[in-house]
Amino acid sequence: MPPLIELSGISRVYAMGSVSVQAVDNLTLSIEAGEFVAIMGHSGSGKSTLLNILGFLDRPDSGSYRLMGKETSTFSDDELSRLRNRVAGFVFQQFHLLPRMSVLENTELPLLYSGFTSEGKRRAAQKIDEVGLGHRMKHNPSELSGGEQQRVAIARSMINDPYILFADEPTGNLDTKNEHEILSLLKSLNAAGTTIIMVTHESDIAEQADRIITMRDGKIISDRRTNKKKKTTDPISSNISLSDPGANISEILSYLRQAIASLLSHKMRSFLSILGILIGVTSVITMMAIGRGAQESIETQLNSLGSNVLSVRPGSMRTHGVALESGTVTRLTLEDAEEMGAIPEISGVSAIVSDRAQVVYGNRNWNTSVSGVTPEYAEIRSLKPIAGSFFTDRDVGMRKKTAVLGVTVTRELFANANPVGKTIKINRVNFTVAAVLPELGSMGPFDRDDTVLIPVTTGMYRLMGKTYIDSIDVQVRSRELIDQAKKSIKAMIVRRHRLDPDDEDSFSIRDMTEMREAVAKTSQTIGMLLGIVSVISLIVGGIGIMNIMLVTVKERTREIGLRKAVGARKKDILLQFLIESVLLTSTGGMLGIAAGGMLSLVLGTLAQWPVSVTFVSIIMSTVFSVMVGIFFGLWPAIQASRLKPVEALRYE
Repeated sequence: MPPLIELSGISRVYAMGSVSVQAVDNLTLSIEAGEFVAIMGHSGSGKSTLLNILGFLDRPDSGSYRLMGKETSTFSDDELSRLRNRVAGFVFQQFHLLPRMSVLENTELPLLYSGFTSEGKRRAAQKIDEVGLGHRMKHNPSELSGGEQQRVAIARSMINDPYILFADEPTGNLDTKNEHEILSLLKSLNAAGTTIIMVTHESDIAEQADRIITMRDGKIISDRRTNKKKKTTDPISSNISLSDPGANISEILSYLRQAIASLLSHKMRSFLSILGILIGVTSVITMMAIGRGAQESIETQLNSLGSNVLSVRPGSMRTHGVALESGTVTRLTLEDAEEMGAIPEISGVSAIVSDRAQVVYGNRNWNTSVSGVTPEYAEIRSLKPIAGSFFTDRDVGMRKKTAVLGVTVTRELFANANPVGKTIKINRVNFTVAAVLPELGSMGPFDRDDTVLIPVTTGMYRLMGKTYIDSIDVQVRSRELIDQAKKSIKAMIVRRHRLDPDDEDSFSIRDMTEMREAVAKTSQTIGMLLGIVSVISLIVGGIGIMNIMLVTVKERTREIGLRKAVGARKKDILLQFLIESVLLTSTGGMLGIAAGGMLSLVLGTLAQWPVSVTFVSIIMSTVFSVMVGIFFGLWPAIQASRLKPVEALRYE
């Protein structure tokens, strides 16, 4: 049988600035299973470095290290982690208990990295009972004495029933009583078959071992056995499994619990970190709600203009690149509107005349826009009266003095009374109110409810004194026929008014579809700009998260070293810190969604802005906040995972 441990020509050199220190110098050593070995020496003799190499916390620069006949110098970092988890147990002079965890949780920590099982707590409780601390199981380390903390560290080191227990000055910080208790505990473990390798600088402690190795300047200067009889130990199988157990749900939940405990231990710092994400997500939700609400409002307003509507007007929309309504114009007539109605692509036509007028009822008066239209206007513009009924073709033919009022005019003249059937004066001419239009809202600075509609012939001949019409609204049967309808209308006007076919200044045809697309594009651009501003605030919050996580890694360097010492792999550390980062950002994200929803409602109520919080914006904000946590938490997590266990444990 090969020795349990066999070192040959092991050397380790540390760089101290520009000076190199030979901590271990061409050392050869073998240790049998079941031995209790004490390594002694003055400070700087290399005994702690040797223990770190033996315990897979550090790598030698040269030489061979065989464990049960297997060469370990070629093992990867993760394979060494699994050796520390399954073969070795560690008892440190500084105890290295995690302050946020109870005695039970500290003891079961190595199980987290060996495939966490439901038996973990039972095994941890058993080990705590064996070291005499069953009554202190739920206490935190700060509530224990030094001797009790060291016993917890021993219980933790034995949780996976390791072959070898490494103890670095296990009694260095204890009084005489606790010192004897810890030594008795180590000897009982050794008697049960565990190999003990202990570093100490006290000769009376070393004399408790079966074998004492003394070092100086990185070399072994003596290796003697005490008078104790060498114990016989059952052979140890060299078939050590280094397979990766992989992550499981219990491990993930444990990381999550630890992340929550870590964040709660620094409440103010965590709150400030969350605040940056909260503000970013709140702005995303609010901006998207306002943008979406505005877009829906615009859609509603555009729909109220009618679908597939063309507006034919005299004069050109552009002359020499300048938008205007002057120049050589073609006066449109009722006959033009009537002939347009016969074009196959057109389903409805309304001639329109417009002017400003003073409207009076009783002692109330109001200056408003008055438009003469045909009954088809109501269908083209999707105007279904909320009270009364629209005038008819017979009313148009009779030039009847009947009026349909917008909501604003109704409110100004009649307050809350029903105006239908009442008589009003428009420029001193009596009109009977036939109906009230539905509320249309504003479009920019224009109040579309501040209007009065009358029969087009009444407007032309009885009120405004016009022999021509100002425009013609045309409804096309389908969107696909709009271009053909434009061509047909143009050809008809050119023919009727004997115009040059290339004359583009006499009349114009406005396409509401183009207007709809232009407004929608503008709305999308504004929404995109608002989204960019919100994303920038999220990125700023993410940078804050990265900064906090880097500080956290620095603060918890020793904890990272301990976790690696008990078997944590790089991916375990990476995953733990990523979960903490994502927890910060997702918490901020959820709070931001709630705050954004409330802020949107408040803005919508106080400022009378249209808002619409959509499920898509909620999902997008949630996903984005998680992605921010992953992206900005990845670098600190990588930094943490790259720390070497021995250097992390020594970090001040």
